[in-house]
Amino acid sequence: MGFDTDSADFFGWCRRHLGAAPAAVLFESGHLSRVIGTRLADGREVVVKIRPAAARLAACVRVQGHLAGRGFPCPRPLAGPAPFGPATAAVAATAEEYLPGGGRLVPWSDAPDRFAEVFAELVALAPPASALPTLSPAPPWVGWDHDRPGCWPVPDDLDTDLNAHPGPAWLDRLAVRVRARLAELVGSGCRPVVGHSDFEAQNTRWAGRSCRAVHDWDSVAARPEPILVGAAAAVFTATGAPLTEATVDQTGQFLAAYGVGRGRPLGRDEKRACWAAGLWVRAFNAKKAWLRAGPDGAAVLDRLVGEAAERWHRAGG
Repeated sequence: MGFDTDSADFFGWCRRHLGAAPAAVLFESGHLSRVIGTRLADGREVVVKIRPAAARLAACVRVQGHLAGRGFPCPRPLAGPAPFGPATAAVAATAEEYLPGGGRLVPWSDAPDRFAEVFAELVALAPPASALPTLSPAPPWVGWDHDRPGCWPVPDDLDTDLNAHPGPAWLDRLAVRVRARLAELVGSGCRPVVGHSDFEAQNTRWAGRSCRAVHDWDSVAARPEPILVGAAAAVFTATGAPLTEATVDQTGQFLAAYGVGRGRPLGRDEKRACWAAGLWVRAFNAKKAWLRAGPDGAAVLDRLVGEAAERWHRAGG
C-alpha cells in the first residue's frame, strides 16, 4: 500500500467518493491500515483509511454508521468501503468524519467502570448480527474457535504460521486448554452479539471522564457476548506499549461494572467464559510477542506467567 498522499490514486479516490480533492494532510498513522487525516478543498476535514479489501468491511462500516446515528461516540462514516487504486491491488478505502480533540482516559480508580459502561452501551445499541452482511472471519484475538489445523489462528500482524513455531510449551498447552474451556462454556449454540473486539485505551478518546470517540471500527465482530466482554476486560487499559493491559483486579472490576451497565449481572458461566476469553487474548498476544523476541517479548511472557493461574482459576479451570 505504498503511495504518496499527493498521488493520483488518493486524489482520485477523494474526488470520486467525497466530491472534493484533498488540500492538506492533517496527520498520518496506522498499523494494519494506513490512516490519513485530510482537509478537502471544500473545507471538510475527514479521515481516510486504506487497507486490504475484505468482505467483512461492509458490515463494519454499517455497524459504525448505525451507532453514530444512535448517538454513540464514534466518527460518522462518509464513504466506502470502495476499491482504492488498481483493481489488481485488492485494496479498499473508507472515509469518516474527523473528530479531533480528547485524550486517553487518566487511569483513575473508576476507569474500569467508565470503560465498561461505554462498552455496555455499545453492545446495547449495536444492530443484531442477523441484520448484517458477513462479519467473518472474526479477528484472531477473539477467533479461538477457528477451523484451521493446529491451535493458533492466522495472526493479524505477522506473516507466519504460529503453529509452525512450537513453544513455549506451557503457552501452547495453555492455549489448548483455554480453547477447550471456551467450547464448553459458549459452544456453537450461543447467540452472537455485535461489538468491538479491540476495545483498548489506544482506540478511545476522552474529554475528562466522558468518552469522546471510539475508533478502529474494522475490529467489529459478531461473537457470543462473553467473548467480546472478556476480551475488552483483559485489554481495555492497553495503550499500544508493552505491559499496559489490564491487571487481574482491573479485569474483575470491568466485568462487575459491565453487568451493572447492561442492567443484569453476569452469571457464573458468563463470568467464567469472560475470563477464558480474556486469557485467550493474552495468550495469543504472548505467542506473537515470543516470536518477535527481544526484551519486550520476554516481559510479556513473564507477566502472563504471573497471571495465568489466577485467570484460569476464575475461568473455572
